[in-house]
Amino acid sequence: MMRFRNLAFGAAALLVATLVAYAASPRPGQSKKDGTTLHDFVVKDIEGRDVSLRKFRGKVVLVVNVASQCGNTPQYAGLEKLYRRYQERGLVVAGFPSNDFGAQEPGTNEEIKEFCESKFGVTFPMFSKISVKGIDIDPLYQWLIGSVEPREDVDWNFAKFLVGRDGRVIARFSSRTKPDDQILTTAILKALAEPK
Repeated sequence: MMRFRNLAFGAAALLVATLVAYAASPRPGQSKKDGTTLHDFVVKDIEGRDVSLRKFRGKVVLVVNVASQCGNTPQYAGLEKLYRRYQERGLVVAGFPSNDFGAQEPGTNEEIKEFCESKFGVTFPMFSKISVKGIDIDPLYQWLIGSVEPREDVDWNFAKFLVGRDGRVIARFSSRTKPDDQILTTAILKALAEPK
């Protein structure tokens, strides 16, 4: 009888230890490194050069996965308008091309850059094509998704993550939220009002 109690106690202790370890472990998409911010990432720009996102310290950043052959592609114009309107106050729009949805971004980085500049006059920072979901998800998007509810994969082109001046994600907006949507602009203005 005593041996059975010891086994039961040991099993219970193991279960508790497992549950504690699980609760303390990061969820899929969450950073394993405590205190991770946008500023901790290094990405490649549209021309293939390494860029430390530390350069955006003190800025409000709207991170958007973009595509050139999507029904949402006209949002480029609205994103550029947002960027030009609030750039001097500290807003950066950061475009990350992705071919994850319906193969709607098949072009090379050079073709994407030319398309964005010639068709929509894009001047906001554009980055190299990445994967924003699935097994090949870029670490930046893994972190973004794990930082704010709902912690689910991006579901289409032109989803938006708003990052505050401190490099932490403030809010997430679906691809259906257009750049001139009052919900988005209100969130941007609130973030811009925060001290640097």
